[in-house]
Amino acid sequence: MEQALRDGLVDRNPARISGWQREYQRIEDELDDPRSLALPDWTALQTLADALVARSADHYPGWGDIVMFAAATAARIGKVSGCRAVDIDTKRWFWTVRRQTTTSPGGLVDKGTKGERARIVPLIPEVRPMVQRRLALAAQRADGRLFVGPRGGRLSTAILRDATHWDEVVASLGFDRLRRHDLRHTGLTWMADAGVPLHHLRKIAGHGSLTTTQRYLHPDQQAVTEAGHLLSAHLNAGPDRARLRLV
Repeated sequence: MEQALRDGLVDRNPARISGWQREYQRIEDELDDPRSLALPDWTALQTLADALVARSADHYPGWGDIVMFAAATAARIGKVSGCRAVDIDTKRWFWTVRRQTTTSPGGLVDKGTKGERARIVPLIPEVRPMVQRRLALAAQRADGRLFVGPRGGRLSTAILRDATHWDEVVASLGFDRLRRHDLRHTGLTWMADAGVPLHHLRKIAGHGSLTTTQRYLHPDQQAVTEAGHLLSAHLNAGPDRARLRLV
């Protein structure tokens, strides 16, 4: 839970507060139903992005840009902050999400992907003008990062929260429980509802397990998917077992 707290997945460690059993159960429920954490539509996302920029002291457009990009690509804020100009393919409009690295005395050390894999994510037309604008700005930077703070530093979920007064803004918009990580839940939920095939959605999300991706399906869609799994299991059970089931 301490690691989840550092990653911004939870607002507090339930083991360190009163009534932690109830809080832990809420977190478990959210993990089982990430769809419930998603923003309802694109208009709500745009409203959130604009409100965060307006509430920040510097009115820096980058706060809204990173929020829009994170939801549109179903990526974590940490992943978005690592996006570089060389990772963007403006001919096919793809973003190559690379494995997370960190600078250390010995050079770059691979830290893994926190359950995500290196992947290619589509960039929808709604964010392309913003991406082009960020690419022009990134060309002026030695590291070529698209999303940086107003002073050029790398962004994190904590910096975004503090600079935009995130908790106050989401509460005022009626999204009281919305966390920065829920931007990823939003993107994956929208893709699932748009009819993106499950195996493609899994690649876009970078999930290691198909079961993890299935949580984003609408209940009706999930029932159909599970029916397909049952049929597949039946057909692969072998002729002898199949005959026994038919008797």
